[in-house]
Amino acid sequence: MEAKAAVIYEQGGSFVIEDIELDDPREDEVLVRIEASGVCHTDSIAQGLVDLPAVFGHEGVGVVEKLGGQSDYLSVGDRVIISFPWCGRCSNCSANRTYWCDDAYPMLFGGGRADGSKTIKVNDEPISSAFFQQSSFATHAITLVRDTIKVTDNHLGPEMLAALPCGVLTGAGSIFNELKLKKTHSLVIFGAGAVGLSALMAAKVIGCKDVVCIDIVEDRLKLAKELGASETINASKEDVKKKVLEDFDGGVDYVLETSGAHASFETSLFIVKTGGTIGAVTFPNYGSTFEVPGEIIVARGIHLTGIRLGSSRAEELLPYLLELNSEGVFPFEKIISHYKFSDINLAIADAHNGSAVKPVLLM
Repeated sequence: MEAKAAVIYEQGGSFVIEDIELDDPREDEVLVRIEASGVCHTDSIAQGLVDLPAVFGHEGVGVVEKLGGQSDYLSVGDRVIISFPWCGRCSNCSANRTYWCDDAYPMLFGGGRADGSKTIKVNDEPISSAFFQQSSFATHAITLVRDTIKVTDNHLGPEMLAALPCGVLTGAGSIFNELKLKKTHSLVIFGAGAVGLSALMAAKVIGCKDVVCIDIVEDRLKLAKELGASETINASKEDVKKKVLEDFDGGVDYVLETSGAHASFETSLFIVKTGGTIGAVTFPNYGSTFEVPGEIIVARGIHLTGIRLGSSRAEELLPYLLELNSEGVFPFEKIISHYKFSDINLAIADAHNGSAVKPVLLM
């Protein structure tokens, strides 16, 4: 079918709204009319991982228009959240650890379906698509049935739901599922973006009193304070290591690194207490390295753990987050800014300069 999509032709370039040809959904796929799509830093970072031109977008929300095959779960007309892909065959998927799917990387960044085929053509030429098995910077998208979460809680519209599938899920899941914080724990969060602020909201749901947010954008730190941070630190103005160690003798129980900055990773090693845990949802510059002093890790028993998608099963966590929101204790709507689809380049620029925490495109 014909549709429109935001196509990017060179790394760091502008997105161009183009007419595209979308493939038919296969037996295990569905066609979704996209109503809204979240914008994530991964959509920019991945431009160096995927062959261009390409269609990105991986936080789609919309309505099912066509089923590729029979489904006991989905029907035409269902509103759905498109989540992250998983193969359903590997040992991790079989053990319900879909967030650690062994075959996830090519499904995320391979530029096509698992078999390499493309879902989108421009001027009859196949281009990189099926990003996160959706490519939701478009008016329509093909996705896998197993990645698609039916929305049964209707208290929020698509313009809010599109913030959930990656950033919010990763931040909240890191707290609930991986770090498993308790009320008595102390936490430092590097980065007051969508992931970091979602982690903050999750920590407040648990009842943690000592949650410190660190960023370099004052408006984001102000929002962190509004969402319940016990303290905020502007890393461009204060010595983070000195300040945290002054406030928490011996360091904090947990650090969640969401910024991807070298300095944040290095500082984490010195502000976490002996036996503490550093959780990282990203890493500096997608491939660069930095030194980790072995004696600090071993002698102090520090746990350094990578976290993918908040160690979350989307079909379980997303309904829970919607329930918390309806109760007024997880107000993720406060981090969202809305943009027309045609203003996609403005949305991405605002995310990069920090003026928007979680841009959502309205199709």
